[in-house]
Amino acid sequence: MNKSIQFPFGPDEVTIHIPQSVDVLKMPVAERLSNPETEIKQSLQHAIGTPGLDEIVRQKLASKPDATAVIVISDHTRPVPYRGSQGILWPIIELLLQCGVPQERILVLVAPGTHRPLTDTELKTMLDERVFSAGIPIKSHNARDTAGLTHLGRTPAGSEVFVNSDYLNSDIKILTGLVETHFIAGFSGGRKSVCPGLIGEETTFLFHSAEYLSAPGSRDLNLVENPLHEEAVQVARIAGVDFIVNVTLNRSFDVTGVFSGDLEQAHLAATELLRRYVEIRSERKYDIVITHAGFVGINHYQSVKAGLAAMGALRKGGWLIAVAANTDVDPIGTQRYQSLLHLMKMIGPEQFVKLIFSPDWTFVPDQWEVQAWSNLLMHVPPDRFVYYSPQMNAAQYAIIPGIDGNRFLPAADRYQNSNKHIQAVIDGVLELATAELGDSARIAFLADGPYGIVARQ
Repeated sequence: MNKSIQFPFGPDEVTIHIPQSVDVLKMPVAERLSNPETEIKQSLQHAIGTPGLDEIVRQKLASKPDATAVIVISDHTRPVPYRGSQGILWPIIELLLQCGVPQERILVLVAPGTHRPLTDTELKTMLDERVFSAGIPIKSHNARDTAGLTHLGRTPAGSEVFVNSDYLNSDIKILTGLVETHFIAGFSGGRKSVCPGLIGEETTFLFHSAEYLSAPGSRDLNLVENPLHEEAVQVARIAGVDFIVNVTLNRSFDVTGVFSGDLEQAHLAATELLRRYVEIRSERKYDIVITHAGFVGINHYQSVKAGLAAMGALRKGGWLIAVAANTDVDPIGTQRYQSLLHLMKMIGPEQFVKLIFSPDWTFVPDQWEVQAWSNLLMHVPPDRFVYYSPQMNAAQYAIIPGIDGNRFLPAADRYQNSNKHIQAVIDGVLELATAELGDSARIAFLADGPYGIVARQ
């Protein structure tokens, strides 16, 4: 007898059937706001640690009548609600307009970090239609465009701070984003809209260095002695932030909280709420864990978050099955990422980590995500890690580490861009793994994928 499980798979929902004996680990239920539209507007006026946004804007206009405003938004890798009744973008724009900032002096600035710029189609899918009909300018940050960056000096830790010039030149600086777990920075949101969202590529070198990523404090749900968090806060302080609007979401992507105001105080309040319902306690370690990459896993680069979130549930040397909707135009990631990933696959995760810590190694952007994969694959051997994304072809699977999930499908069904073969892949892996481990093998399914963090024992 099997039980049915439904989970988000990129933009879709997928239903699979798993044995009754499989433990389903999931986050506690978090209730959505009863009236998000009203509560978003109230949050802008009744802020945490600062005056309301309307008061801040009027003060700026009083001292500089032609003041400009920038609203920083996340890219398509984060399910931030920027449209609909839960949308946070239009209420901010509407308030700016009502306070006397005209549309031509408002800039919506996408903060993709080192990710690629968004296409017009992606922007139109993400954003409220009223943003376009109002003629609000929209630009995307480019971390590699040195002409669009301004040097602000160094952080106390030594990072060269290069930040987007359009942001710095704006008089009213507003950050928006989603607070969710982050495998090295503890939580997303807040300061991350600036660092790494709006920084130059060179500024990422220390922020994403091998040493920072290996620090004990660089982990999910932790801000204490977390060097990435501390460095990001320093950069954001240097760049300047007037106001943030951050939200938390539940597993249905409904808004559970709106936190507006001070860069640090509002962000901290969001993390305290989030922590209550994303941490999963498990009394046992499992021999086999099945997980998925959720919304964030648009490519292999992003999908590491699902694997790392599962480590707390999986015994060392166990089997891990990860399914991911890698729907991005680059289903693996950048060419640099692919090259580093394939290098790690060839020499092994242990040797790759030794290599990037070598004094002879020159920092390469994107190495941080390959380091994260290496950490996972030192816990889960590559010959027990199965990765399946319907969007990848055979040549792309040859680049990435682990077992190609298509091996568990008939030849005619392999490398087909269809979700209908996910069940067969999972069934095939479970059959192989239980044949090795026996029928008493303990199996878990992580219903929330990268969003629910299994506490490490």
